[in-house]
Amino acid sequence: MKIIITPIFLLLLMMFQSIHTIQTSEFTITEATIVQIRAAFKQNKLTSKDLVKFYIKEIRKLNPILRAVIEVNPDAVHQAQVADQERKANATKSRFGLHGIPILVKENIATKDKLNTTAGSYALLKSVVPRDAGVVKKLRESGAIILGKASLSEWAHFRSSLAPSGWSARGKQAVNPYLATFDPCGSSTGSAISVATNMATVSLGTETDGSILCPSGANSVVGIKPTLGLTSRAGVIPISPRQDSVGPICRTVADAVYVLDAIVGFDNNDAEATRKASKYIPKGGYLNHLISDGLKGKRLGIMRAYPYFGFANDTKTLNKFEKHFAVLRRSGATLVENLEVDNFSQIGSMFIGETIALVAEFKIALNAYLKELVASPVRSLADVIAFNKKFADLEKIKEYPQDFFLEAENTNGIGELEKEALMNLTRASKDGFEKLMKENKLDALVTPYAKGSMVLAIGGYPGISVPGGYDKNGAPYGICFGGLKGSEPTLIEIAYGFEQATKFRKPPPIK
Repeated sequence: MKIIITPIFLLLLMMFQSIHTIQTSEFTITEATIVQIRAAFKQNKLTSKDLVKFYIKEIRKLNPILRAVIEVNPDAVHQAQVADQERKANATKSRFGLHGIPILVKENIATKDKLNTTAGSYALLKSVVPRDAGVVKKLRESGAIILGKASLSEWAHFRSSLAPSGWSARGKQAVNPYLATFDPCGSSTGSAISVATNMATVSLGTETDGSILCPSGANSVVGIKPTLGLTSRAGVIPISPRQDSVGPICRTVADAVYVLDAIVGFDNNDAEATRKASKYIPKGGYLNHLISDGLKGKRLGIMRAYPYFGFANDTKTLNKFEKHFAVLRRSGATLVENLEVDNFSQIGSMFIGETIALVAEFKIALNAYLKELVASPVRSLADVIAFNKKFADLEKIKEYPQDFFLEAENTNGIGELEKEALMNLTRASKDGFEKLMKENKLDALVTPYAKGSMVLAIGGYPGISVPGGYDKNGAPYGICFGGLKGSEPTLIEIAYGFEQATKFRKPPPIK
């Protein structure tokens, strides 16, 4: 049948296009939460394909400056189309919490697809992983779309003590989107920057000591560092199985909880740790703990005079956070202040053993990871060191020393020195943080920025960083709530209550 184009037909066509534009423009992707995106899906205001294409466009626009993403998944649009089809067919999977939601994962987390897993190093470029990381498998099962790989500090900041946060050979230097001269902090820099700037809905980071909590605060987003083993580390390029953790980095507490719900639980490839921690998962999941008055009745500890545990008697910092303490009190929390740690000088000296333990554990864990790869240019830490020496001028990059690598390579397993360090770290946790929390009946310890990260790291304890505001130069900072193992439900209530009472977060000033 031949269609005759008349002025009336053209008018009707223009009216239809106008109506379609109005309908799709009702929903704004920028800063949208998972709940809002899922509602837009349901109301046919948005498709996963449109969402993915929006983020790819933003990555192409912003990433040349911010360097938050190393690779975009070439199959992401196809995965989005599949999600749209599943939604139209009302498939069971389409009702899962992350269905059709694009997520960036840190580039040290394995994906068995066309993406590389290199920890930002050319040494592992084109290596082939045996399978998806445990957390990636769970993300796929929840219907999430793997949008790509977020940049990071090379080897999760365990190559060089002199390299700046956010630098890797492959990703170059990541930049804080709020203030270019401000440290993006930690190793999960790309994961934090990408969600802060709306290059993804949500992201995953990893932490050995501070690498979720610190970049989250420094880039005005929410980060959850879970209890050790609550999320699987299988398929993550390791530093220390004793301290490594995987957690969400998102713009809101609620989004972070959606992701946490999807990735927790047992994994046969990280069986011992995940089996032990699975007992902490609450019946019905973590979403039930998004309570607006979650601060009511909580006992929160503040330490004003101790390094590692908090403020270290920093008057300037203390003054900055007085307004935060006032919010906590007004919201119904009891603040237990000026806490003291018995024998602190002795306990504090035990923290020195962290590096001694980590370098030895790193060599053992990395060698095991590299040997399991299906294909790889390197098969040991010694191979990586040799590669870095040989290709120091690759891409004309600035060469940073390999001091952590060299120190690790010089270790010979877990000897007497390492055993003593490990014993001291265990004692520091038991006699320090755990005793403090239990004797004072605390629900959480409150610390500025990520100052308590070492305490949480060495003991395998959870923490949540929430945006705390901006300094006079516009640089963001966070406030951290840490607790005993398995206390995520309580910490979520506290963090969500604080977030809802303050709503400090605002998008970065980029165009």
